Amino acid sequence: MGGSKTEGGTSSSSTPVIANRRDPYEVLSVSRDSSDQEIKSAYRKLALKYHPDKNASNPEASELFKEVAYSYSILSDPEKRRQYDNSGFEAIDADGVDMEIDLSNLGTVNTMFAALFSKLGVPIKTTISANVLEEALNGTVTVKPLPIGSSVSGKVEKQCAHFFSVTISEEQAQSGIVVRVTSAAQSKFKLLYFEQDNGGGYSLALQEDSEKTGKVTSAGMYFLHFLVYRMDSTVNALAMAKDPEAAFFKRLEGLQPCEVSELKSGTHIFAVYGDNFFKTASYTIEAVCATTYEDTTHKLKDIEQQILRKRTELRQFETEYRQALARFQEVTNRYSQEKQNVDELLKQRDSIQSSFTVGRSLVVGSGSNTQASSNGGNHTKIPGDDGENSNSPNEEGTSDSKTKKKWFNLLKGDKKTT
Repeated sequence: MGGSKTEGGTSSSSTPVIANRRDPYEVLSVSRDSSDQEIKSAYRKLALKYHPDKNASNPEASELFKEVAYSYSILSDPEKRRQYDNSGFEAIDADGVDMEIDLSNLGTVNTMFAALFSKLGVPIKTTISANVLEEALNGTVTVKPLPIGSSVSGKVEKQCAHFFSVTISEEQAQSGIVVRVTSAAQSKFKLLYFEQDNGGGYSLALQEDSEKTGKVTSAGMYFLHFLVYRMDSTVNALAMAKDPEAAFFKRLEGLQPCEVSELKSGTHIFAVYGDNFFKTASYTIEAVCATTYEDTTHKLKDIEQQILRKRTELRQFETEYRQALARFQEVTNRYSQEKQNVDELLKQRDSIQSSFTVGRSLVVGSGSNTQASSNGGNHTKIPGDDGENSNSPNEEGTSDSKTKKKWFNLLKGDKKTT
């Protein structure tokens, strides 16, 4: 976790009309060789100018706000900026644009709709109220001191913010600083970091949305003299919803570098912003020196480097996996087709064989006329079929009776001789 480079939200729930998308450099009125700081400054001014809070009756301003946010989401990301410079919008994955809702400008029904989606786990980014940003920029906010090593608890109304000043020494700055906020009530909030503006006010530089951790919600920013990354769960959320397998391959794409990695000695401004839909946010904020966390910071640096290497590996593996999956689908389809073909051939074979078997049984089971007919009318004489040799009981006498008659005649003749 850490701060994300966002000014009142850097993305929108709907990308500007694809066919009419303007060059992001043109939208922000910056040149192609502008520095990150120049791009950020231009975005801050335009985002505040077109913020829905300040233009409730101007629907065009809302569309311009989305266009500005979308343009900044490209130019503020080094990889997306490089892709756009090389190949234009075709290289930018529109499905990866974060979902964002400006709660301060929603009606009751839409607010409940957004709350439902948030409760269901759909990642929805919310913008920061223009009033908060403008008051900070004008320097009219109330700032409470937050000494290093101490904590402050409070409750902040929705779409409002409590500001705190953290003063650090040179030694503490060298060791690193961690600012964290927790809520035992599991409130939804944002942790904000503001930079000193040339006009004497404060400009939003980083923001971190609260996330549920165990039985609490929490957010933290780490200034440890090396590039710290944060996990943005909304990155590619829409793409993952469309393709469940992308939930794995795109998971590490949410690891984004924090824009600020260290703080210099002096006073720095942080704020807790109430991001609940219907109620105040309870919180406890504290600032600690990282001196006692030296081993932990080294582990963090090491594990984040491992994750970055793994992300690169997954990008290559996804290509291999998609190719193998396509091949698997191809052979699976062929398997189904071949199985169908074999079943059909066997079915035809059984049908042909059955025609012989069924025809034979009809011949055998018919009368003598049918049999003669099936034999072409020719009748073959069977030995013993004549009247003399027939053993049929319907004929006169049998072979046994003839033998007995013969012996009877012989015995009769003997009697005559005598």
